[in-house]
Amino acid sequence: MRHKVAGRNLSRSTEHRWALYRNQVTALLDHEKITTTEAKAREVRGLAEKMITLAKDGSLASRREALAFITEKKVVNKLFAEIGPSYADRRGGYTRLLKLGPRPGDSAPMVQVELVK
Repeated sequence: MRHKVAGRNLSRSTEHRWALYRNQVTALLDHEKITTTEAKAREVRGLAEKMITLAKDGSLASRREALAFITEKKVVNKLFAEIGPSYADRRGGYTRLLKLGPRPGDSAPMVQVELVK
């Protein structure tokens, strides 16, 4: 039984899973939308929203915390200069999942994750 076990393991080791999350969040913040499977998107959504909340704060400690998670420094600069201030008056819900239908190869449900404007 999986009592009190949160999140999905996506059939990956812990290190591989966290590398996937970091890469997906970095890509989402860089391109402002990505296409991925629904399970991955549901996991990445919360992490991306946490990074945007850090950017809204704008402190040095928040920037360092974001730099520890996001893999590219230019994306962190974009996050703190453009994305964070644009959500200054919004209390949450910075991302949106749009269902795209099944993937042709294996019928995995695909979604588009995008930042809400």
